[in-house]
Parts: sequence; C-alpha cells; structure tokens
Amino acid sequence: MAKKTVDDIQVTGKRVLVRCDFNVPMKDGKITNDKRIVAALPTIKKLIADGGKVILCSHLGKPKNGPEAKFSLAPVAVRLSELLGKPVVFADDDNVVGENAKAAVAAMNNGDVVLLQNTRFRKEETKNGEDFSRELATLADCYVDDAFGSCHRAHCSTEGVTKFTSPNVAGYLIGKELSIMGKALENADRPFVAVLGGAKISDKLNVIDNLLEKVDTLIIGGGMAFTFLKAMGYEVGNSLLDESKIDYCSEMMAKAKAKGVQLLLPVDTVCVKAFPDPIDAAVETVVVDVDKIPADMEGCDIGPKTAELFGNAVRTAKTVVWNGPMGVFENPILAKGTLSVAQAMADSDAVTIIGGGDSAAAVEQMGLADKMTHISTGGGASLEYLEGKVLPGVACLDEV
Repeated sequence: MAKKTVDDIQVTGKRVLVRCDFNVPMKDGKITNDKRIVAALPTIKKLIADGGKVILCSHLGKPKNGPEAKFSLAPVAVRLSELLGKPVVFADDDNVVGENAKAAVAAMNNGDVVLLQNTRFRKEETKNGEDFSRELATLADCYVDDAFGSCHRAHCSTEGVTKFTSPNVAGYLIGKELSIMGKALENADRPFVAVLGGAKISDKLNVIDNLLEKVDTLIIGGGMAFTFLKAMGYEVGNSLLDESKIDYCSEMMAKAKAKGVQLLLPVDTVCVKAFPDPIDAAVETVVVDVDKIPADMEGCDIGPKTAELFGNAVRTAKTVVWNGPMGVFENPILAKGTLSVAQAMADSDAVTIIGGGDSAAAVEQMGLADKMTHISTGGGASLEYLEGKVLPGVACLDEV
C-alpha cells in the first residue's frame, strides 16, 4: 500500500487542508497531554517551510448534540502557536466552514496556519455526508491526512473530502505507520513474533486469524488467554471467559498447528480473590500453574514462568508486534507480566512495534517508549491494520 506523502507534492502558494489528530485529553479547558499535537509538528513544519497555506482540521471528543464549548479546539490553537513559535489563527465557526474560516483562509499568506473548529461539531462528519465534504474541499487546493488514529473511519474529514480535492497524500505520521507496520505484515524480518493481550477475545478475533498467516510465533496473554486455556480443557475459576468463543479458540490452535506457527499461552498465572477496587488498590495474590487455578479466584496477570517463556520468544525475534497488556497493568502489583514483555522488547535488537491503545500507555508508563522502534498513534486503526482490513482514510490517498 505505497502512498504518496508530503514529500511528493509542491505546495508553494497552495491551500493545504491537513487532517490531524488533535483529540487530546482536556481538563477544565486545559490540555493535560500535548503528545498528539507534538506528533503533528513535523508535517506542519514541512508544509510551512515549503510555502504552503496550512489549514488544519481535527475532531476532539464526542460532542453528541452539535457544538459544545468543552470540545472547542481553541486551546489547541494556543498550544500550537507556542510550539510553532508563530500565530495560529483559530477559525471559530460552529459550522466549521463558516464566515470566520472563509475570511481567515482568504487572508492567508504563504506559510500561515489556520485551525478550523472541531469537525464533529457538524453531525454530517461521522456520516461522511457529501455536503460537508464539499464545503471542506472549497477551502483547499490539496489534502494531507496525518491522523492515523482516525483513518479507520470513513468520515468527511478523513475520506469524503478526498473526492473533491487533488492531490491527496499522507503526512509523515501516516507515512511512518504504513512503512513500518506495512513491512512487518508483508515482509517482516524473521523470526516474526506477535504478542496479543487485553481483556476481550472478541476484540482480536480477526487479528489472531490474520496474524497466524504471517507470524512464526503468536503469544497470547491477558484476559483473552483464559478462553484458550478453557478450550484446552483447563478450569479457569472466576477468570475472564467468553464461552461463545471456546470453539473459535480450538480452531485457532488447530490452525496454528497446521501452519507450523508456535502458539504460546500462559503456563502460570497471578490470581486474586477479588478484582481490585479501585483498580490500583493493594491486593493479595497467589501464583499458580494454569491447571491449578482455584475455583474462587481470578487470573489477573501472567506468572513468572510465563514471563520467562514469553520473554525468551521475544528476545530471539527479529520483528515483534505487540497489542494488549498481559494483565491488569493499571495496578502495580498486577503489572509485572506486562512490564516483563515490555522490557524484553526494549532489550532486544528486533524491530519492535507497539500497536497503540493500552500497550502504548503501558510502555510510556514504564518509561520504555524511547526503546521501541515504533509506537502506533492509533489504537483502533492499528488493530484493524493488523486484521488486514482496508483503512478508508488510507485507501483514498494517491498511490505512488
């Protein structure tokens, strides 16, 4: 899926609409983490340096009934101005493409930056309505998508607008996602190991199926592992279990065997009597082998033998993709399994890819983010990419 990027287009004097991911956490009107804004800077600075008229758009939160002040992108414009060291004009229109936006764009000089209001202030955005897509396109001569976290959705600002703009290319963030994750899935350096965790097996059904076509070793931990263990005939006590997916797990184990893929499951687990409440509360634990889980206890992390088993597989890999924690990593007592996998990845010489979401949060929380080759900026998008799905916000971009 080779797509053109900002390096392939001339933007001097042109109006460039850039879809960013400025869906940042806010509290009392203040941004609490600007990582997503910082991540967009290389693309924005490139377009400024090349003399483009840079028009930025993004969603923020999930406004349900049209415009809501708490979802305004005004604080993002302020922070962007600080980071860029130049004014960012905020076009505060509740209908996004209103008089403020039109006037601000008309007044732009080469290298200027305008930020539009929250695209989800228009209800048509998530329905990919043609009228709003056309309106966005009237502001621009060309389009750049740099919001990987939203490109699994066909919305006006991620897909619909490209029907009325040309060229349509990827920013540096999406370009990096496609090159690193694309190579891992299509032409990985081997051995290729995938690590899947998290609570629900239903979230990863297609991911497991797709990865078994590509990997040498598939590691399964987290709450989803217990349905596999049940399919092997083990009792799992009060651990997370999806009865409706037991047959599916049996099929996947049979598929792994037929494909010659090593499928690694936990051999021991850290059990608790009751799930911690609050989630980070102190909790008493006992470590048992997976064939001895007490009927009145719940597995909440992989045990030390499993951590060593998984760690050894990771350390011998040349490519590792990880999506989903090994246990209740929000609790320090139940985070050891997740930390052990993260540490094994950090210590390895492999290409290491973190598939967004909780895995990214865990790696950052543990201070190991800078040891990874790539941390995906999109949880849902990276999951769908691992499933082998077509991402609408990528498919609509121009081919190389």
